[in-house]
Amino acid sequence: MPFPFGFAQSYQLNQVLGLDARMRDADQLPLTIDCQPLSITEVVAAAREGRRVELGSNAVAAIGRSREVIDRVVASREIVYGVTTGFGRLADRVIPPDDLERLQRNLIMSHSVGVGAPLDADVTRAMTLLRISALARGYSGIRLETVQALIDMLNAGVVPFVPRKGSVGASGDLAPLAHLALVLIGQGHAWVDGELVTGQVALRRRGLRPVELTAKEGLALINGTQLMTAMGCLLCEDGCNVMEVADIAGAMTVDAVRGSARPFDARVQEIRPHPGQVAAAAHLRALLSGSEIVRSHQHDMRHKVQDPYSLRCMPQVHGASRATLSHCRDVMEVEINSVTDNPLVFPEDGSIISGGNFHGEPLAMAMDYLAIGLAELADISERRIEVMLDPSFSELPPFLTMHGGVESGFMVSQYTAAALISENRVLAHPASVDSVPTSANQEDHVSMGVTSALKAEQILRNVESVLAIELLAAAEGIDFRRPLRTSPALEAVHALIRSKVPHVAEDRVLYPDIEIVTEMIRTRQIARAAAGTGG
Repeated sequence: MPFPFGFAQSYQLNQVLGLDARMRDADQLPLTIDCQPLSITEVVAAAREGRRVELGSNAVAAIGRSREVIDRVVASREIVYGVTTGFGRLADRVIPPDDLERLQRNLIMSHSVGVGAPLDADVTRAMTLLRISALARGYSGIRLETVQALIDMLNAGVVPFVPRKGSVGASGDLAPLAHLALVLIGQGHAWVDGELVTGQVALRRRGLRPVELTAKEGLALINGTQLMTAMGCLLCEDGCNVMEVADIAGAMTVDAVRGSARPFDARVQEIRPHPGQVAAAAHLRALLSGSEIVRSHQHDMRHKVQDPYSLRCMPQVHGASRATLSHCRDVMEVEINSVTDNPLVFPEDGSIISGGNFHGEPLAMAMDYLAIGLAELADISERRIEVMLDPSFSELPPFLTMHGGVESGFMVSQYTAAALISENRVLAHPASVDSVPTSANQEDHVSMGVTSALKAEQILRNVESVLAIELLAAAEGIDFRRPLRTSPALEAVHALIRSKVPHVAEDRVLYPDIEIVTEMIRTRQIARAAAGTGG
């Protein structure tokens, strides 16, 4: 039978095949889930590097204790939300014992209503790991064999097809997590061996069997904030790289236009000591250390008394963006070590409490804040691009071409940057201030946290492209300063770019160059070159 979404068959092919190769080559120790704190680094390693996962003895015991409570409830026919009742607005419907298993299976199927392109494989894997970790803390009432089935699916490299859109971020990420659980019960679709197949086929290829859900288990699998948290963790990881590259691109621009390094002086930062500002300024000083271009004009008092804000205020602007990232990391570190189920099972006294830990508001606000911080990196980068193209300040050839008029040089590259920052400004509008009531007003306030995450992800990709354009323009500017050399760190970045992108001696098609440098940013080559750890 043909798939109903043919576009998706090749969407993740390269990523999934790359993951399969990394899993075969991985020699890391397994990540043991044992009720201990997880770190963002560990989440990223499991998501992107194929690190295997296993349960520890404490987690096994905790899962067993909470399941005993659910078994007692079912045996006594006590009325408990989600265990012996329907869900949401249907919580007042008591379910006969013979229908409890059907109830849980129907829950997974009825909630699998996502739309749009599938999540990237790393996001889906991070979401799976985080659900395993939350369930393993022993407050969800799920069976040990069901948690182990999730682990087996993750370790086997089965990547469920999960549409990107459909979560409102309260009652957790219901639709995305339902698509994840579909494969666990042998339905839905998944990638395996680089091929999109049915969930049943994917499990069979890895020697796994579908799970028959019992009381409370369907609800335990889908009630949580794991998609928005997974995206948040990966955004923090990629955002840290982008923050570093923004400093690198900015420092290269300073030398390309013979700007001043004096605004980055430590004394300036000490009397306004925001941590992000102090860190950004220190990084800029390190990047420019040893530059012949800086030395060539630093004592010339007639040379450019003050630079534009986009150069002079980099510590302040980049530092504020660093602060948004730091806040987002703090929120994610708490969330990845939290239990966001409903109802919650407390084995100590057998209590089962309906609460609201599934509400994504803390994450939604954090990712809206991060989106703003990322967008500002592109805003100020675009202004630095313009500074380089304007000979009245840069003292470089107009639009970085020696043949202005006949040739346009980097003129229209700045247009692209302008288009991207305009898109970012729209995307930076917070989703967390919106709420559309659901489930007949039972769920009357929602977070839209996944929308916040999806917007932040798109902004980050746009920032990478804008920084790539700035790096290309700055490399041209450095070329025009020869024989003077920039700092060793920036010369390494310049050499990396020139290893794949030659100087633009005359007009040529530039979009491949932008793609090449964007990939250098995304794969950490730019940051590693500047740090002296190789391109």
